[in-house]
Amino acid sequence: MVRNRIKHFFHFKSIQSTIAVAFSCLIVVTITVIAWMSYHLSTDAVKKNSRDYTYQLMGQVSSNIDSYINYMDNISRMVLSNYDIKEYLLKQVYLGAIGKEDLKQKISFQLNTVLNTRKDISSILIFGTNGEIIPYNENIKLNPQVNPTVQSWYKKAIEAKGKVVISSSHVQNMILNDYNSVISLSRELSSDVGNEKLGVLLVDLNYSVINDICNKIKLGNRGYVFIVDANGNIVYHPEQQMINNNQKIELISEVMRTPGSSFVTSEGKNSRMYTIKTSQSTGWKIVGVTYVDELVSNKKELQMYTFFGGIGFLIIVVLLSIILSLRISRPIKHLESSMKEVEKGNFDIQVDIQSSNEIGHLSNRFNRMTTEIKELMLQNVKEQELKRKSELQVLQAQINPHFLYNTLDSIIWMAETGKSKEVILMTASLAKLFRLSISKGQEFLSIFNEIEHIKNYLTIQKMRYKSKLDFEINVDKSILSCKLIKIILQPLVENAIYHGIRNNEGKGNIQITGIRKGDRILLQVIDNGIGMSPEEIQNIYHKDRTTAKGSGIGVQNVDQRIKLHFGDLYGLHFESEFGKGTTVNIWLPVIE
Repeated sequence: MVRNRIKHFFHFKSIQSTIAVAFSCLIVVTITVIAWMSYHLSTDAVKKNSRDYTYQLMGQVSSNIDSYINYMDNISRMVLSNYDIKEYLLKQVYLGAIGKEDLKQKISFQLNTVLNTRKDISSILIFGTNGEIIPYNENIKLNPQVNPTVQSWYKKAIEAKGKVVISSSHVQNMILNDYNSVISLSRELSSDVGNEKLGVLLVDLNYSVINDICNKIKLGNRGYVFIVDANGNIVYHPEQQMINNNQKIELISEVMRTPGSSFVTSEGKNSRMYTIKTSQSTGWKIVGVTYVDELVSNKKELQMYTFFGGIGFLIIVVLLSIILSLRISRPIKHLESSMKEVEKGNFDIQVDIQSSNEIGHLSNRFNRMTTEIKELMLQNVKEQELKRKSELQVLQAQINPHFLYNTLDSIIWMAETGKSKEVILMTASLAKLFRLSISKGQEFLSIFNEIEHIKNYLTIQKMRYKSKLDFEINVDKSILSCKLIKIILQPLVENAIYHGIRNNEGKGNIQITGIRKGDRILLQVIDNGIGMSPEEIQNIYHKDRTTAKGSGIGVQNVDQRIKLHFGDLYGLHFESEFGKGTTVNIWLPVIE
């Protein structure tokens, strides 16, 4: 069905329309593909540039964070190499109370000096293995409820054996009443000689520093930056509270296992692009999240320009295709108009050949064809005239000598027996039969004259067969004036008498009817003779059933004459049943 619809869609009455539509469809498809490719290439280029730009920004964030971490590392190295700190943690038993306190104040002053120079550092604390704690300020109060040795940063520093350990963001709980979010750097302290374990250094970086670094990065209206550590824990997120409450979910697992620098989620209008940069110092992953629909900020303008540009180009190309199709179809239309003239009977027309291409060859052959057709038409006219004369001669001789002899013999016999009325009737019928048969050479007669002809024929036959034959004629008056080729009923009636009624016991009856059915006329010859078998009906068109006593013009001749003049829709149709009679249906056109 789809194939038929496509075929019907591309079915046009003119080749110009076909060419124009074909070119237009081809151009529409081409422009659509080019526009689609251009649009997507543009958007892909914008996305790639945006991804590269975001990756550079993540690199900048990573560099800034690394600089802070490196500074904290430098502080830890400074503390690690500080002689006073090692002296205090290693020899405080020998210092005495006053010396110990003076040295502790000196160390605190040094730590506080460092802290004052950098506002991004929240606190610096040293925890000795002997239980001593050196704060950056003697006035701060430590939380007595918190044991530093059970904290994760402390344990990891011991396990790292002198290497720097960076923790994820957490709430600082070592200093009483100061619960800020921080990122901690911890490191184990040891002596220069004997590698004796002295304690752990803790440097807390203000969480607000990371927040300020990340907030400065603008990734569209809804984009943001977050950070995860090497274990997949979130170090920083602008909506940390929603993350903690599971109101917002990040694709942390995809971030951790993505081998490349970015990936895109499939969330429809909320699709996001994750751009990932790994910090060399901390192993953290700096992740920039941008919304895909914001990457092409002028997406609607780009779509509009693509659409209207394509429409404008399409209009220009369609106009060119129409002009081109008109130029191609003009000689074909000229050839078509010449063919229409030939259809009207003008065989003198010749096409002017202006090109040597296929159209020129076709025009040349058309000229040759019209010349040959004209010659054939003249020849056909002559042959038809000869054919009509031959048919007329056959029709005029359709009453053979045997039928004439029998009729005249019957007239003589009736005259000898004194049946003058019967002689007059039979003689008059015979005269009318001859006159209507000849009909002054006319090929077509009215149904009225055909009925008169068959009535005279049946009158003669009835007088010959006496009580053996009877007939009835019932033809609608509305069709009596219509025309038909002459003498088509007599061969059928003659066939019914000689082959249907004469060999049948009892009285024979022939009915002739005629009515109009739509745009056709139906004449019927109905007899109650012996009928025919189906095999005889099948063979009736191939072998005439007339005998030497017949007219010599058989059923096949009548059927062929009707089809020759009017076409295959018309002719004879037999209905018969053996022992019950035969009906011959004669279908003719309505010729007023």
